[in-house]
Amino acid sequence: MSFGIYLAGFLLLMAGLIYGATIVNVPTQWIVVATMVLAGLGVLSAVKATKGRDPS
Repeated sequence: MSFGIYLAGFLLLMAGLIYGATIVNVPTQWIVVATMVLAGLGVLSAVKATKGRDPS
């Protein structure tokens, strides 16, 4: 799986969660905090999932 596809899927997931949080009237500051944490986790997991093996 390529890094771009993985990241695009994660961004789509984040967009859905942000939309749901606004519908439930979660305060904006908590939406921003959760988005930053999820973005960091998304990048870390995308790099981990698509990292190539070092030739030995």
